[in-house]
Amino acid sequence: MDVDVRAINEKIERESAFIDILTLEMNKVIVGQKQMIESLLIGLLGNGHILLEGVPGLAKTLAINTLSKAVQASFSRVQFTPDLLPADVVGTMIYNMKVNDFSIKKGPIFANFVLADEINRAPAKVQSALLEAMQERQITIGDTTFKLDEPFLVMAPKILLNKKEPILYQRHKLIDLC
Repeated sequence: MDVDVRAINEKIERESAFIDILTLEMNKVIVGQKQMIESLLIGLLGNGHILLEGVPGLAKTLAINTLSKAVQASFSRVQFTPDLLPADVVGTMIYNMKVNDFSIKKGPIFANFVLADEINRAPAKVQSALLEAMQERQITIGDTTFKLDEPFLVMAPKILLNKKEPILYQRHKLIDLC
């Protein structure tokens, strides 16, 4: 079997040209964060999710928001707090008295790019709802199941401080790249 390496290389170069364009677009907004931009692109292309470690102020939120704009996708940010409920992330059913029926209100997880900020502060049920969406790429509200739109990428920033690592990060390492 004869393999034409030159043809393969040309095809790879043609098919991957959009990566250079995405990188250039992101570099217009984010300066000096090559590794972070590459991590976001790897997560996007690998159909995975990202736990991005760094000190505060390194434009992690701006980076994922910029990527979502560059690919013309939706973006949402969820601030995880101890009092957050799973319905606050995935959505819920709301009763409408005028029509005497329930309607579905989708949560922020239905965006293409989701920033899960301070996930270690969330209760276990909320983390479980997020991890289910990340793994199965679908959400069930009531008796209706919704497929999440592609691309779907969750980025959870992990702030590096001079403290002990939060317990929930130790227990839930599977968020690294589900």
